[in-house]
Amino acid sequence: MELSDEIIINAPKDRVYAALNDPEVLQRCIPGCEELIKHSDTDLEAKVVLKVGPVKARFSGEVQLDTAGAPDAFSLTGQGNGGAAGHAKGGADVTLTANGDTTILRYEAKASIGGKLAQLGSRLIQSTAKKLAAKFFKSFAEVVNEETLA
Repeated sequence: MELSDEIIINAPKDRVYAALNDPEVLQRCIPGCEELIKHSDTDLEAKVVLKVGPVKARFSGEVQLDTAGAPDAFSLTGQGNGGAAGHAKGGADVTLTANGDTTILRYEAKASIGGKLAQLGSRLIQSTAKKLAAKFFKSFAEVVNEETLA
């Protein structure tokens, strides 16, 4: 499954990049996130509860960041296990482009799933993934905008 989109955030690029690396901001924005622990600048651990169709699962996972192109671009890869519900793994490439006082955030993500979740059908999975991504970026833009105005 592949997803891509772009969103305009009303904040300078350095503030957007800093927020993308702030575990407290990310935990507030990730749908269903119960816990997000930063082990290092490149390693995070997350616990997330998700409902996909009739399946509700608590995922535990790890995310690794590759910040070689920062602050203009970075990538992340991760994997999570939801017990009997299944597992997921994937990654995303994110680019940040300054546009005056705003920042254009673009992402391209790929993910694969297995277990019960994989049996739900690709249309349901794809639409849920799009909704979750949209919810994350809407929340993220709101949080960064609040901090910019504060």
